[in-house]
Amino acid sequence: MQVKVLSEHYDKPEFQGLEGYKKLGGYVELEKAFKMDPKQIIEDVKAAGLRGRGGAGFPTGVKWGFLPDNGEPRYLLCNADEGEPGTFKDRMMMERAPHQLIEGMIISSFAIGSKKSYIYVRGEYDESIRILTKALDEAYKAGMLGKNILGSGFDHDMDIYVGAGAYICGEETAMISSLEGYKGQPKLKPPFPAIEGYLGKPTIVNNVESLAAVKYIIRDGVEGYRKHGTEKSAGTKLFSVSGNVVKPGNYEIPLGMPMKTLINDLCGGMKPGRQLKAVIPGGSSTPILTAEEAMKVNMDYESMAEFGTFLGSGAVIVIDDSNCMVDLLGVLMHFYHHESCGQCTPCREGTGWLNKLVASIYKGEAKMTDLELINGISNHMMGKTICALSDAAAMPALSFLKKFREEFEFYIREGKSKVKGSSYAQMHH
Repeated sequence: MQVKVLSEHYDKPEFQGLEGYKKLGGYVELEKAFKMDPKQIIEDVKAAGLRGRGGAGFPTGVKWGFLPDNGEPRYLLCNADEGEPGTFKDRMMMERAPHQLIEGMIISSFAIGSKKSYIYVRGEYDESIRILTKALDEAYKAGMLGKNILGSGFDHDMDIYVGAGAYICGEETAMISSLEGYKGQPKLKPPFPAIEGYLGKPTIVNNVESLAAVKYIIRDGVEGYRKHGTEKSAGTKLFSVSGNVVKPGNYEIPLGMPMKTLINDLCGGMKPGRQLKAVIPGGSSTPILTAEEAMKVNMDYESMAEFGTFLGSGAVIVIDDSNCMVDLLGVLMHFYHHESCGQCTPCREGTGWLNKLVASIYKGEAKMTDLELINGISNHMMGKTICALSDAAAMPALSFLKKFREEFEFYIREGKSKVKGSSYAQMHH
């Protein structure tokens, strides 16, 4: 069932403010961390097996270990630009437990020797920004930020930077460009941000959930943290479940739990009278699973890879038999076309083509050969661009067509949805 490590106190409103947070064990781990050797903290985060919770799943401690020992100032950036369709866990973390994030960030900054950090928040998250700003003020007033924190000799300042609602700025190099005041466009790597990031200095970019989890590695130790999860996917993770289930929402579960348990037990199964049809397992950019695959896969990085998809950001979008796959792909392609930054030709042009082609199916203007065109364009978009947005548009297109091809063929042949029995034109008149 649910194992609440990070989210243990999320149901208590007082956990949001400094006083309530401290009553419930807040900032105890910070004092503990200050008594440790920073190098030891990095080793513990490595040994605990914490992997990036923003999508890529890269080992957090290993990333920290890439920082060069060159005496230059270094920065920590919290990626709170939660823009992946289907994901809403970081928002809840910031709104219910802002100090948990701040504490995790101070510990992480101490570990990597950073005197300055930024929380880069998605522009649409007004409430998160308001709550975080208040929490930062409280932390400064209480001496948890600023000079000589808790008499440790460690100085650290933290700021919030608000984005302007661009999905692309969730990519770390685009985020750094945006933070520097430039256009939010990804840069070629190498150099990686750990070597040359914000203002050309060594920079670590981690997701909200990854940074908050650091506090619990300090609290429970490596073994304690590894009590949950699998050997290669350690710990718990928050999953944002949306779509056609009885109880959508955020669920914290040990990695490795069967998806079947998450959907049928925790989320109360499908809505009455409905059948499971498909699941997008890790946010809109991850290849889709059929109902049959969804009932076999486990919620961890390795199991998802075996089924040719990704755990991603943990956004589980549940699709039932009342949903038309053509319509759903149309929504996704519109999104990726709109959010491409336009820097790389395969993505700028490819997302536009995919959007047009899928739209032409539900507008009744498509030919059967267009399905091959969609496949061809998608294959030419994969791995050909600076960042992964191009792949993020191509992967759903390829997987929807591969697994639900008859629905697309039916729509082209009959001029209407196999599921809804009506066409786009009829619905829009």
